[in-house]
Amino acid sequence: MSLDPGCSYDLINRSNRADPSEAVMADRRGIAGIGSISLAMAVLAPLAACSSGDDESSGPHRIDAAPLVRLSAEDKVDPSKPVTVTALEGSRLTDVTVIGPDGRVVAGKLADDQRSWQTTGRLKAGTAYAVRISADDGKNGRGDTTRKFRTLAAQRLLNAKLGPDSSGSGVYGVGQPLTVQLSEAVKDPQARQEVEQALTVTSQPAVTGAWYWVDDKNLHFRPQEYWPVGTTVSLVFDDTGSRIADGLYGGDRSSLRLRIGARVETVIDAAAHELTLKRDGQVLRTIPVTTGRPGFDTRNGIKVVLGQERSVRMNGETIGIAAGTSDSYDLNVEWATRVTWSGEYVHAAPWSVSSQGVENVSHGCTGMSTDNAKWFYDNTRVGDLVTVVNSRGAKMEPFGNGFGDWNVSWTDWVKHSALGKPLSTTAPAAQAPAAGMMRPEM
Repeated sequence: MSLDPGCSYDLINRSNRADPSEAVMADRRGIAGIGSISLAMAVLAPLAACSSGDDESSGPHRIDAAPLVRLSAEDKVDPSKPVTVTALEGSRLTDVTVIGPDGRVVAGKLADDQRSWQTTGRLKAGTAYAVRISADDGKNGRGDTTRKFRTLAAQRLLNAKLGPDSSGSGVYGVGQPLTVQLSEAVKDPQARQEVEQALTVTSQPAVTGAWYWVDDKNLHFRPQEYWPVGTTVSLVFDDTGSRIADGLYGGDRSSLRLRIGARVETVIDAAAHELTLKRDGQVLRTIPVTTGRPGFDTRNGIKVVLGQERSVRMNGETIGIAAGTSDSYDLNVEWATRVTWSGEYVHAAPWSVSSQGVENVSHGCTGMSTDNAKWFYDNTRVGDLVTVVNSRGAKMEPFGNGFGDWNVSWTDWVKHSALGKPLSTTAPAAQAPAAGMMRPEM
């Protein structure tokens, strides 16, 4: 056994001196003597270890990590730039976690030499973040520290007005699209992708759908097929503080919920002068009607009910007919169901009952008796489908004059999504913490 000359081991020397009389005693003691030696060696071990002078051999120990690390900035941090944590010379980072006020972890990346770490995930504007840091001083000293920083407030915020307005019954027809009106124009393709990613559509049952950019400020969402009967739908815009484009960040969170009612489909055959209404595939009534006469032909195509008015004043001047001419009119119309913003309705027209089912004499609306108009009014709701066929009129515009969304083929619809692909409205699964930290060493 080799002993360190710096330690005291005289106890062992004395117990092993070559004295004859003591040798006899040792022989008599037998195993007891061996026990004394074992005890002496047990005393030696800690004495030798404590005086070795090698700090690293003492094993890991806790330290204050605060002096070992630096944060790139703590106040007025530009949210468009990464935040960096650096270890001082001789030290290394073992764990870095950046957490926002919502409890979400910001993704980040550790350098190969473990000397630095920086955020790779997006930072939100006007937001305070907490940083938990673990570090090793290179001498088996390990410890933790915390920092915090705040990002600059955004100068421009993008807010979203969601539709349809669900302040009423909240129940809509199977043709109702979802709409988003942005507070600022968004033109950049990447920024448009950010907007779409900030919009979450979920439904039960789930459907396949897609967004369509109508213009720089308006988006529509519709399923590939009509909404299933009884579907519950949720739309959320949630990108508060997140960067959309240079200098433009997400504004307030907004959301809406709605429910889809029965599948009500109306087909107006302008050549046959009749209207047929079906609910969930069953014909409820066929009604004689009159549609637009030559020069005022009713638009062909699929339309969606926009609203209903018990009574509405209709004046020819609103559609460009000069007052006092043979085509002019100024009437109070009852049981009016609107299908275009330009003034096309399905309504009561008691003045043309003799022409209904026979010829087209209106200025573009679909007219019927007062009783039939009330029945139609009572059996339809906003979002229901109204399709006109066999008219000499132009095709219904996809946008700008109501909801002609269903006249766009699904292939063309998807092409106008910034993401360029359909999405499922399945509710997202609970997300695991973002990959923003390295697991601490054990």
